[in-house]
Amino acid sequence: MKKQLGIIFFSLLAFNGVRAQGLLTAKENTFTRQDTLRGSITKEREWWDVKKYHLDIKVNPVDSTITGSNTIGYKVLKEYSLMQIDLQTPMEIYKVIQDGKELKHKREGNAFFIELVAAQKVGSIKELIIFYGGKPKVAINPPWDGGITWRKDSSGKSFIGSSCQGLGASVWWPNKDHMYDEVDNMLMSINAPKDLMAVSNGRLQSVKQMKDGTKTYNWYVSNPINNYGVNINIGDYVSFSEKFKGEKGNLDCTYYVLRENLAKAKKQFKDAPRMLKAFEHWFGPYPFYEDSYKLVEAPYLGMEHQSSVTYGNGFENGYLGRDLSGTGWGLKFDFIIIHESGHEWFANNITYKDIADMWIHESFTNYSESLFVEYYYGKQAGYEYVKGLRKSINNDIPIIGKYDVNNEGSADMYYKGSNVLHTLRQIVNNDEKWRAILRGLNSTFYHQTVTTKQIEEYISKEVGMDLNPFFNQYLRDTRIPTLEYFFKNNALGYRWTNSVMGFNMLIKVMLNGKEQLLKPTSDWSTLAAVSSQPSLTVDSNFYVASINITD
Repeated sequence: MKKQLGIIFFSLLAFNGVRAQGLLTAKENTFTRQDTLRGSITKEREWWDVKKYHLDIKVNPVDSTITGSNTIGYKVLKEYSLMQIDLQTPMEIYKVIQDGKELKHKREGNAFFIELVAAQKVGSIKELIIFYGGKPKVAINPPWDGGITWRKDSSGKSFIGSSCQGLGASVWWPNKDHMYDEVDNMLMSINAPKDLMAVSNGRLQSVKQMKDGTKTYNWYVSNPINNYGVNINIGDYVSFSEKFKGEKGNLDCTYYVLRENLAKAKKQFKDAPRMLKAFEHWFGPYPFYEDSYKLVEAPYLGMEHQSSVTYGNGFENGYLGRDLSGTGWGLKFDFIIIHESGHEWFANNITYKDIADMWIHESFTNYSESLFVEYYYGKQAGYEYVKGLRKSINNDIPIIGKYDVNNEGSADMYYKGSNVLHTLRQIVNNDEKWRAILRGLNSTFYHQTVTTKQIEEYISKEVGMDLNPFFNQYLRDTRIPTLEYFFKNNALGYRWTNSVMGFNMLIKVMLNGKEQLLKPTSDWSTLAAVSSQPSLTVDSNFYVASINITD
């Protein structure tokens, strides 16, 4: 059968080590109340809008503990007296204070329910302080199996970092741990041993010398930030900086690395301004000029922490020295710098409301790698790169997960997702229009949380066609649409099979050596006046399969 199939995509092999690995394996469809408490907008969440956090903590590497408080400022949307705050075991909330009074709280797994005493009047701005502490979950295989990583550098000094996408920020600090409600601004006060530096999101406001010899670093984020994007990094850091002349003026770029890696970082991190130049071209201005851009060395591979992108790729090109595309183009750049920084636009600027829609983060960002290649090495190079990723597509479960239970979809949101977008670009068939759509997404949904429906509707409107069948096929189904065709009586017959209802995507083919656009449906269509020795080849930039049933 393989000889008959004109497969346009590569063989479907098992995953080979990218960040998707281990993070996005699907649960069976058995969800618990804890899944619902974590993944849904409960009535104990919906009545209040988080406005600010002040996370004030002490990180103690001696016993792997974090202790401190989180002051939460919020706006009352509905009158209610029970508030859900999330903090995962084995961490504990010690007490909650509002208006100088200690409040009762009850634990249910990883959720705490706080009984408010004061009247919660609609429109009022309120505040409470949560005191907490404990030994947070140790990351076993960060960033896929997240938590806190406690390591040592080559000099024996502590090297600490957080990573918690999917798992949730509540693994190490108490918060409203649902993506739909981003805090407007945040202050992080991080106390660390005297011989170490603490680096977090946003800008460093001050460093306070404490009486016990430790130091507290105060970092402030002035833009909305998602919970998992908040991070702590502690180590024997040194830094260097530069200014990137971008679309909104000068962008402060600062790089924090372990003392021992300074020389290597000064060479390798030249990819950062290259990334900014390419992505501002494709996506619009970097979304967080006010909070700067930082690369921070971390004791794991890396994550897209907002304005504090963490890095652990060994100061070499590719993904730990490997080209994931197999084309050679993946060795032209540092994968972690490009991929994780791409998330500043798709994840940190545009953020999913529900993790089931995680493709919005990962598909666009995986696709951004090929756009980076295209920007510097040409269109054909970018096309080769994205098509080279197809060998790692599984087509196991749909890209979109289950809603309201903190369930991610298939890891195909990476490689398949980027190829879906590449296919969509072929449908648009106008590079400037395509670029305008990518930039328009980032301006239209600037600093917002979104749903798949919003993204689909925006793209459909801008493209000028109903793309519902297209998105249903590629995001909600696992089948690869197959162009079935035959030649008979000097005519071509063709249709889509292996497809969802209403799938009618146009397809570019070479018919008898000439380019031809076809718009198949699930019904047979015919094209007359075909050569007596006909041939048909599907454009490889479309992620489809094809089969000549006359063979």
